[in-house]
Amino acid sequence: MSKAQIRLGVVMDPIEHIKPAKDTTLAMLLEAQRRGYALEYMTQRDLWVLEGRLGARMRALELRDDPECWYALGEAREGDPAALDVILMRKDPPFDMEYIYTTFLLERAEEHGALVVNKPAALRDVSEKAFTMWFPEFTPPTMVTRSMADMRRFVERYGAAVVKPLDGMGGRSIFVLKPGDANTGVILETLTAHDSRFAMIQQYIPEIVAGGDRRILLVDGEPFDHALARIPAAGENRGNLAAGAKGEGRDLTPHEREICAAVGPVLRDKGILFAGLDVIGDKLTEVNVTSPTGVRELDRLYDANICSGLFDAIERRLGAR
Repeated sequence: MSKAQIRLGVVMDPIEHIKPAKDTTLAMLLEAQRRGYALEYMTQRDLWVLEGRLGARMRALELRDDPECWYALGEAREGDPAALDVILMRKDPPFDMEYIYTTFLLERAEEHGALVVNKPAALRDVSEKAFTMWFPEFTPPTMVTRSMADMRRFVERYGAAVVKPLDGMGGRSIFVLKPGDANTGVILETLTAHDSRFAMIQQYIPEIVAGGDRRILLVDGEPFDHALARIPAAGENRGNLAAGAKGEGRDLTPHEREICAAVGPVLRDKGILFAGLDVIGDKLTEVNVTSPTGVRELDRLYDANICSGLFDAIERRLGAR
């Protein structure tokens, strides 16, 4: 298939609200445009299914790598997303029922021939926080539960712990609990909605202070050679750029490569072409597949083009069809 013939659609948050200097979706779309793809823009509200076929209001998209004026949209028109060659699903969490409904809709385009990246069924299967359960040999002590009492016992057994919702992103609603913390009750009530909602608790890893929360990007199961170490801001426990962390480059360690060798093939077999692993110390803490970030920071640090490898992988799949 000629690159000039490739039509790519993207489902994302409103493009006018992104931060272009750090937005990974923009980096993907810029690479697709450099390759001559025709780009079509959609948000969740633009999608519907009628009589089993996915429909959408699509707008032609042109991009510039300019922090002041980074996009131009054509007129909205109704179209058939299944006629696209590739659809990027890049809607940010929360991973709520609206997100899940969107994956069901996108499966209709996949059923009729479009390549959806990442695969809709895999987006549902690979819960970003909970999927670490499939790799316990690499994770810190971790529990997923609705029980506040169980979480209290976890803190008593393992000491300081991180508690977080299963559907969030960007460091939102993440707390560090210590034995005897007077805020424990209200934090656990908030996260579990009084024992009615699952949440995650993990043993706190003190290496985050100096070494940061390292994001490792996987393309088609293979890691980029460097990680983005997100060092928490002063007075913060969260290694998230959205929470003020500072990004620094790090070479992958042998142990991180071992983690990637275990996780990468599993993700590739499920249809996850682009993922981000989070590692603190030597422990895997999250497997991000919905809309992983970090490309623009790593590209700048290492004069790289990570998205080139992603679109090479996409084109291999298109060529195999």
